[in-house]
Amino acid sequence: MNSHKPLITIAIDGYSSSGKSSMARQLAKNIGYRYIDSGAMYRAVALYAMRHGMILPDMSVDTNAIIEALPNIHIDFAVNGSSQTTLLNGEDVESDIRTMAVSECVSPVAAIPAVRHALVAMQQRMGVEKGIVMDGRDIGTTVFPDAEMKVFVTASPQTRAQRRVAELIEKGVAASFEEVLSNVINRDHIDETRSESPLRRADDAHLLDNSTMSIESQNQWLLDVYNNTIGHL
Repeated sequence: MNSHKPLITIAIDGYSSSGKSSMARQLAKNIGYRYIDSGAMYRAVALYAMRHGMILPDMSVDTNAIIEALPNIHIDFAVNGSSQTTLLNGEDVESDIRTMAVSECVSPVAAIPAVRHALVAMQQRMGVEKGIVMDGRDIGTTVFPDAEMKVFVTASPQTRAQRRVAELIEKGVAASFEEVLSNVINRDHIDETRSESPLRRADDAHLLDNSTMSIESQNQWLLDVYNNTIGHL
């Protein structure tokens, strides 16, 4: 990291499966910052709820049970070689939280105000010293509204579903395009309409529609925005 450059907070928000986590992780690596995947934190809470019978057969959630369990849910991240893993009460759950089963119930869990309050407080503590890239749904609007650099990522639902299917197949998980597309559209609706910190673009966020962009070009775009931001501080 160039010690002459000021440390800033970088908030990358956007829709599910828009590629924001991959690009946020790469940017953090390129500039020597810590990467925080806020979505993994909500997935970890959803996994905990699933394991403890708090997700009902009709896929509704036992809100009160989840709220009561929050003090028992501890989430952290660990670097494993060149990758980062998510720890739930000390257990590596990185693979478990990426399943379609968790994808199906993470948005209803994340819509619970008490869950958002608890995780936002956790995320804000992680970013006290700056020098972080955090991605999610409400980082630039709620978690770090004063972040020096904000980006909002979007792509068509079909493009995002195709990416998600390819990602699942690569991990050896059987995936139906129709099922994944339905999940993407449903998550968009829940994320955009929830009462607590709905998904929206911050007024001062750079907009990136990466529907037709290569991974290399979007990573370069992001790095250019970072360098331009630093250059104006």
